[in-house]
Amino acid sequence: MKKFPVEMKNSPFFEGIEETEEEKVLKGLDAHEMTYDKENYILHCGEQVKEMGLLVSGGLLIVQEDFWGNRNLVAKIGPGDVFAETFACMQRRNINVNVIAEEAADVLWLNVQNILNADGETEGWKLVLLRNLLENMAEKNLRFNEKLTHMGKRNTREKLLSYLSAEAQKHGTSEFDIPFSRQQLADYLSVERSAMSTELGKLRDEGRLSFRKNHFCLNRDAYL
Repeated sequence: MKKFPVEMKNSPFFEGIEETEEEKVLKGLDAHEMTYDKENYILHCGEQVKEMGLLVSGGLLIVQEDFWGNRNLVAKIGPGDVFAETFACMQRRNINVNVIAEEAADVLWLNVQNILNADGETEGWKLVLLRNLLENMAEKNLRFNEKLTHMGKRNTREKLLSYLSAEAQKHGTSEFDIPFSRQQLADYLSVERSAMSTELGKLRDEGRLSFRKNHFCLNRDAYL
């Protein structure tokens, strides 16, 4: 691979990299691409991670599962997003989540240690990637804190309203799509799907929101 696929060009991780540097960057990161079938486990909880991944196509789920198989959806990964970068940077701790292909996926694996352990004068593209990596980690930290805010609510209704309110603010409109299916949303908020569906029905009947599949519309005038 000598040039970036479109998904890579649009990835925040590669923002600021000139087209003339693409081959040098790919070589410098020991880049290699792998394909995974739907529902394949790409990374298993407990294993050591030596490279970070960049999703070229498809979709991934970052999932925590306890001893009994109860699932907590941590995040959903789309094309252009990177994952496992924290563990690839540390390498002293094994990964504590599973990474699963939600659909057939192509992943570009990158040796991030090659930009962390620079000798002598650091090349410009490495500094660009270090900046992008830090910004990416900061963004994910904010998302995680947001998730903790939702999960800290007292009951299913309050968790739902907290999440939907945050999504409306993020999109800048009361009508928006969420990235999760019903089961994924329940896993993300750590609630029972049936209880969540019941609360959604009640909120709709009360005129506080409407929805169809993953499309939601909040009623700003409704008293919550």
